[in-house]
Order: sequence, then C-alpha cells, then structure tokens
Amino acid sequence: MDITWLGYSCFRIKGKEATVITDPYPPGMGYSLGRPQADIVTVSHSHEGHSYTQGVSGDYRVIKGPGEYDIKETFITGIATWHDAEQGQKLGKNTVYLLELDGITLCHLGDLGHQLSAELIEDVGDIDVLFLPVGGVSTIGGSTAAEIVRRLTPKVAIPMHYKTATLKKDLEPVDKFLKEMGIKESVSQPKLSVSRSNMPTSTQVIVLDYTR
Repeated sequence: MDITWLGYSCFRIKGKEATVITDPYPPGMGYSLGRPQADIVTVSHSHEGHSYTQGVSGDYRVIKGPGEYDIKETFITGIATWHDAEQGQKLGKNTVYLLELDGITLCHLGDLGHQLSAELIEDVGDIDVLFLPVGGVSTIGGSTAAEIVRRLTPKVAIPMHYKTATLKKDLEPVDKFLKEMGIKESVSQPKLSVSRSNMPTSTQVIVLDYTR
C-alpha cells in the first residue's frame, strides 16, 4: 500500500484492489490537487476544503457520513463526531473514517474538533495508520492531537491540516505537535509504503511531503 499526501487533509491511499482519496479540496488554497484518480472518495464534512469531489477523476464512489460501506475489497466505517468542542454548535458535524484494505486498518480523523471520548476510542479500536489534524484554529491542535496518538497507539501517525509555505490558510505549523510527541528533528518523505510485514512495533510519526 502506498500513501501520498496531496496537501491539507487529502491523501491518496493506493491498495491492491482500490485507490482511496480523502477530503479533496478546491483550487485557490495554494495546493494543487491535480485531478487524482480514485475508486473511493471519503468526505469528512461538507466544508468545501474537504468535499471538492469534482476535483477527482475516475469512476469513483463518494462516501459521506456515518455508516458501513464495502467497496472493491475495502471496508469503510464512518463514525459520527464533531468539528468543534461544542457538539457542532459552531462548525457542525465531522465523520471519522476507518478503512480496512490489504490487511491494514487506517483511520482518518477529518476535521475533528474535540478530544475523543472513551466510547469513541473503543469504537475506533486497534489501528495501524492514523491521519490526524494538528493545526488548530478550526480543529484540534498539537497538544490534543498528541494525546489522541498516545491513547489510540497507532503503528504510524501522519499529521495533516497544518500550516505550510504552500497553504493559503492561517493554521499552526506541525512543529507544536512534533514537540508534544517528543520529536526534536523530523525528516519528511515523499510517500509511505506500508504492509503487514513492515509495520513498526511502536508508534512512529511520519511527516509526508506535499506531492502534486
């Protein structure tokens, strides 16, 4: 399985049977989506920066909201959460997605805006790869994100939704999250290739480069 960060909260997850694109964004944000091809597109919430499905190419199925979905050897569970810490009163709903493909379980937190309850931690369960927002402002910030990593104990944690030189949006950079995780120096990489055989035994934080 190959994982590529396309900017913001958007990733391409390419498995043996299916390619998943998460939270596609529109033009004008600084990043260039580049019309990636997909079989499945997940949308965590309706804000345009996470739901620009017309920017994706291919004969794909769009997944929006809680529920269970089985598409092309990929099993997806959507879990209802909130975009803010006030049960959606400010920013509305958010969906956390669990994706199971190629024997690997991934979790995309979307624009999660609150700490996970014990019940939500149990609902998420054991995961291999976690994608989580760390830039604050409209989502959880570095401190809360680090605490969620410690509670979920994924094999791999990949930060997203943070300030970069490319992004035209005022968010916090990834540095605070890395500091909270005890990482003094990070080395980014263009993509991540994972399989059951090369999964780390303890949590590793992987910073991915933005790839056009």
